[in-house]
Amino acid sequence: MPFRLEIVTAERQVYADDVDMVLAPGADGQLGILPRHAPLFTLLTAGPLVIRKGGQETAIALSGGFMEVLHNRVTVMADAAEHAEEIDEARALAAVERARERIQHRTADMDLERAQADMRRAVARLAVMERRRRRPVDRGARPGGGPS
Repeated sequence: MPFRLEIVTAERQVYADDVDMVLAPGADGQLGILPRHAPLFTLLTAGPLVIRKGGQETAIALSGGFMEVLHNRVTVMADAAEHAEEIDEARALAAVERARERIQHRTADMDLERAQADMRRAVARLAVMERRRRRPVDRGARPGGGPS
């Protein structure tokens, strides 16, 4: 018995389909959501959100946000979310390097927390790309219709 998953940002609907399982990067660790999960509202951190449907896996890079589980429906309100094919690998690698450089050579007036958050977002994007390379994926439903 699948449940409905919707992933939205302020700009767009990133994903909408019935799924079998969701693994989400929660603030206190990885969260596994199955059908008929107890109601939940939680903070999400930067990381890959993994969707399982019909034996296929899809990963989406999240930069953080919130997740609500209610009445066999999961809604993810993400700060930003990207499918693997939307990620520019060279830009993601450059972002990791820039963040690493800023953290290693930080100055007194630098916002360390922001640099670490930038690093987590870039690493999440690379993790989604790597997951896609390792196995074939079904990208799932896109806004306005069926599978792409």
